Amino acid sequence: MDKLDGSARLMLVSDLDQTMVDHDDLENMSLLRFDALWEAEFSQDSLLVFSTGRSPAFYQDLKKEKPLITPDIAIMSVGTVIAYGYDMIRDVGWEEQLNNGWDRDIVVEETAKFPQLKPLPDNDQGPHKVNFSVDERGAQEVMYYLPDRLEKRGLRVKIIFSCGKYLDVIPRGAGKGQALLYLLNKFSSQGKAPKNTLVCGDSGNDTELFNVPSVHGVLVNNAQQELLQWYEENAKDNPNIIHSTERCAAGIIQAIGHFKLGPHVSARDLEFPYPKVDTMKPADVVVKFYVLYEKWRKGDVQHSSSVMQYLKSITHLNGTIIHPSGTECLLHASFDALSSCYGDRRGKKFQAWIDRLVASPVGTNSWIVRFNHWEMEGDARYCCSTNLLLNVKPETPEGLEVIRIHKTWLEGHSAGNEHRVIL
Repeated sequence: MDKLDGSARLMLVSDLDQTMVDHDDLENMSLLRFDALWEAEFSQDSLLVFSTGRSPAFYQDLKKEKPLITPDIAIMSVGTVIAYGYDMIRDVGWEEQLNNGWDRDIVVEETAKFPQLKPLPDNDQGPHKVNFSVDERGAQEVMYYLPDRLEKRGLRVKIIFSCGKYLDVIPRGAGKGQALLYLLNKFSSQGKAPKNTLVCGDSGNDTELFNVPSVHGVLVNNAQQELLQWYEENAKDNPNIIHSTERCAAGIIQAIGHFKLGPHVSARDLEFPYPKVDTMKPADVVVKFYVLYEKWRKGDVQHSSSVMQYLKSITHLNGTIIHPSGTECLLHASFDALSSCYGDRRGKKFQAWIDRLVASPVGTNSWIVRFNHWEMEGDARYCCSTNLLLNVKPETPEGLEVIRIHKTWLEGHSAGNEHRVIL
């Protein structure tokens, strides 16, 4: 994990379903608020870790459904798989470590003797995870008898019951907490221990995360009963662990502010006109630029000429944009085209977000910002790999001026001719 030369300012470790992702939020607004905050304020010097019970296959399914940004690390299958970066490079050393005291065939054989256990689909299983659906009473019986049976056969396992209906059997050395400890030890051995770590969860399989020493923790407001019970019995008086008053990703943002771990106001929460900034932040400029673009097309910002005036004020008069088709035109002409599109995506479940943002200085007065610009409308998703050139210009509202935007379709995510790319 070579993204950072030194220690991460913040390592944020979050469960996905009903923690980062609110399946009851059909507009994905709390997730999009988090996306904008992370890409603008944390993406350059911090680490985002998703820690999920989902298998790699089910995690990929979720990415196709929701506007998830790309984590630096993904811990999957209840802490039995660790993968790095966009290419999901597996940590083979971690998986080899889990082989000690584990034999999947024996686990399958012994669990088959419990009729109350209903195996989940094959694509939710894993080399070090055997999981089932089961009711609470059945889970209690299995958790009482199964460990002894497996221990007699030389296996050391851990059994996790979560969400009132799922039961996972994994190696004793696995789990979300153990996987996080493994990563923290790895970073420490490289002299890159994170300055702060925030863990976020909603269910029983997240309990281990909160037991990792020296972390800050947040149980989101909609946490499951089994995690709330653990909190009441073990952490209610611990000032480093809170139960948020906000659901899912909104609760994570609340925890960032509560623990003073960094900025906690998302670009999506800012009213337009934006306040003038004191510090130049290339990442922040880009995120606000595309948040405003989305709000204009959805009609979620005032229909005012001041919006176009702002966009033109932060772009060079002769600045250009190269569209995915290869067509080049003036940015100010693109804003004129955008002006006529006010509210054209209202009521169409249109969303736009930035992912994998990297801002790199060029000399003393310029920045290249590279990112993926996603758009989603209903079930259709498109993505452009985008390079944006900024120059320092103190007199602009953002202290920076957009000189050039170059967009190409991300492989596998191009749109047809009917999809109009404006910015």
